[in-house]
Amino acid sequence: MKKNNLASICFGLVLIFVLALAPACKKQRSETGQGEKTAGKRIEGGELRFGMTTEPATLDPLNPSNTADGRSILFNVFEGLVKPDAEGNPQMAIAEKYTISPDARVYEFTLRQGMKFHDGTEVTAEDVVFTLNTAIKNLFDGFTEIEQVEISADRGIKITLKSPDPEFLPYLTIGIVPRNNPDREANPIGTGPFSIARYTTQQSLVLVKNPRYWQQGLPHLDGVTYIFVADSDALLLALQGGTIQAASITGSLLQQLDARSFDFVSSPSNAVQLMALNNAVKPLEDVRVRQAINYGVDIPQIIEAAFFGQGSPSGSPLIPGLTKYYDPSLKNPYSKDIPKARSLLAAAGYEQGFSLEITVPSNYTMHVDTAQVLVNQLGAIGITATIKLVDWATWLSDVYRGRHYQATIISLDAPNVSPRSFLSRYRSDDTNNFVNFHSPAFDQVYNAALIEPDEGKRVGLYQQVQRILSEEAASVYIQDIMHFNTFSKGAFGGVVNYPLYVFDASTIYSIK
Repeated sequence: MKKNNLASICFGLVLIFVLALAPACKKQRSETGQGEKTAGKRIEGGELRFGMTTEPATLDPLNPSNTADGRSILFNVFEGLVKPDAEGNPQMAIAEKYTISPDARVYEFTLRQGMKFHDGTEVTAEDVVFTLNTAIKNLFDGFTEIEQVEISADRGIKITLKSPDPEFLPYLTIGIVPRNNPDREANPIGTGPFSIARYTTQQSLVLVKNPRYWQQGLPHLDGVTYIFVADSDALLLALQGGTIQAASITGSLLQQLDARSFDFVSSPSNAVQLMALNNAVKPLEDVRVRQAINYGVDIPQIIEAAFFGQGSPSGSPLIPGLTKYYDPSLKNPYSKDIPKARSLLAAAGYEQGFSLEITVPSNYTMHVDTAQVLVNQLGAIGITATIKLVDWATWLSDVYRGRHYQATIISLDAPNVSPRSFLSRYRSDDTNNFVNFHSPAFDQVYNAALIEPDEGKRVGLYQQVQRILSEEAASVYIQDIMHFNTFSKGAFGGVVNYPLYVFDASTIYSIK
């Protein structure tokens, strides 16, 4: 297997999947209706050729530098002690049962008997301990709060936390790997419904059916080939030309496809598109300037112009789909108000406005389209905005890692179903805080939420930190973009939506 080149493949927190959230934003199992809309018959076997504009940054589930797109692929290859269902609830995977101590400090699991890795070796408690300890060492989100991982009995795992945490279970979806695999990157081995047969960077990644998969009846397909293309235009041409049979596309691309040739299945991306503002550079370090920008932005107009009306404002870094935690009062907290925006700029000493550079990764058409709308909107309040297009590798090195930028358009996802995965990156000392947001008030409330045992109070604290981010205008939160899973007409069915940025290929079936 050819190793990936980090300079040429994606990394980070970006999403290409797009569409609009339903008003209630409740995630539920959603299957394609292609089988009912055609005279075809559902069959087992076959291959799906799926197009993508980015590649995984790594094939190692214990490397924290992967992207949303990478995690979406590896969802089919690796499994944790638990895995989310279509409602976001943790279900048994490698473990067959678990218990949580009354004080929520000790989590104990019993491993599923006879569970096999892709290479045929049995999953052991030692493999699980190795995996979790590696995640601790690699500073995975949440894992630094683990005090000890130990084998408690035959097929038993005991995880002791440093402090009570009733919300720790979602973190245990991290993929379990064999402890004696010397090169997880070149030889990725998991327990998922598919294994990786080969990977050629900038070309394709081939998954094949796991004949040992523990979940009876899955997967339906013999294999899935992810074909990597340069950009959204190339993706569209590949769909129209039949080089690929499926892809996830934006609302703008949808308008260019003939509904007589394709089936479309909508789903929220479970990521928040935002104009990230670098809070550490002038003049954006002034909260009045950031608030002025928010007042100058017309989010419904962005959704209409860049996404053909397919979308709904979020106003928060938390996806509306996490209905228990999302504060609906933030859906559009800064309604367009040009006089208010100009007044705030004048108060901050920028009555004549200023220049703002918006850095955008050029391979994401939806972000480029959004930036073009924003240039016109910001001009109305006296801000002269320009767009700087960069390739993905440059965006990663200069913007995300180096934090050398003023503003950028991007989408941020979460690796698991937890409000912390969306909110933790705003804590002052968090390594993922690439917007350089610093608020003692946020830190205090967020840290209190981490240890609050009462669920109702904890929900209130998470909503409070969302309001702090809104009031301090940490960035401009646009929407949870939705996507269209697009398939050749009448050829496939079985799409299941999750409250995560994933594509579950195991449920997909062919139609003849």
